[in-house]
Amino acid sequence: MNISDALDMAGRRGPIRAGERVQLTDYKGKVHTIVLHEDGHFHSHRGSFAHAEIIGCEDGSVITTSIGYDYLVLRPLLTDYVLGMPRGAAVIYPKDAALIIGQADIFPGATVVEAGVGSGALSMSLLRAIGEGGRLISVERRADFAEIARLNVDQWFGRRHPAWDVREGDLADVLFELEERSVDRIVLDMLAPWENIDAASHALIAGGLILAYVATTTQLSRFVEELRDTEGYTEPRAFETMLRTWHLEGLAVRPDHRMVGHTGFLVTARKLAPGTLTPRRHRRPAKGAYAGEGVWDPAELGEKPVAERKIRRVTRDLKARGEFLESLRRADET
Repeated sequence: MNISDALDMAGRRGPIRAGERVQLTDYKGKVHTIVLHEDGHFHSHRGSFAHAEIIGCEDGSVITTSIGYDYLVLRPLLTDYVLGMPRGAAVIYPKDAALIIGQADIFPGATVVEAGVGSGALSMSLLRAIGEGGRLISVERRADFAEIARLNVDQWFGRRHPAWDVREGDLADVLFELEERSVDRIVLDMLAPWENIDAASHALIAGGLILAYVATTTQLSRFVEELRDTEGYTEPRAFETMLRTWHLEGLAVRPDHRMVGHTGFLVTARKLAPGTLTPRRHRRPAKGAYAGEGVWDPAELGEKPVAERKIRRVTRDLKARGEFLESLRRADET
């Protein structure tokens, strides 16, 4: 088996191989992530060991350092990789990615459009869900973000996923270029998703689902009302998820003091058949419920701009990782 197969999802069983990424966890729960190679060594204040001592071991083994400390060795899960990978834009947290896959009913073989790509976190979950027989079109307006996403996703799968099509540009342009009613699901992670409802309606099949991931209640309200105004979608559903871990030690079983609270709202709606109008809802809005247009830019929503210096650094580091893995692949082939 060559290194490309070893890093692909199908190669994540059996003995650990050179070129794979592993996590080392000490007795306090501190985690180190390393990429193994034949001549490598791991050094820390708890001692050292050669990478060769891990290569050939089974997943879930324990390795002992030169001064007697133990590390648990495991291949990282996708959630581990996403939270630790280099990033330019903020990532969609695994708790939200899992909810998106479930609530949007992302199925094997589906055609999905995603915008924007950010650092590629959600793209990896979507690609896993649709499989090699599906199609994921990921649209990103910023070329530097798209490059970081490509590098992150390629390094996770070990190669370019055959179902992935990354496009740089405006989402509306991409959707209108697609064949009418050819897309099963559309996932929008953008500042003003309501601006693309018409384009989404062109591309979505009847019964297809649109999902928006937004950070604030003002964005949530605007998107929902714009969807309702089209009268071409089912009544939108909005929800969020909060993740709280628990402390487990003997009889001291209680919630942890910290939790992953609000990260974003999810809104879903399904497209109606052509010529069908959604049944009108009878509701009496309160005075002032429908405000003016407002200002929609990152500063107004409390988002910090990503520094160009950080983008260059992350891109440089990812390219260096990619070149290292490619050198291992070529060595393995020879």
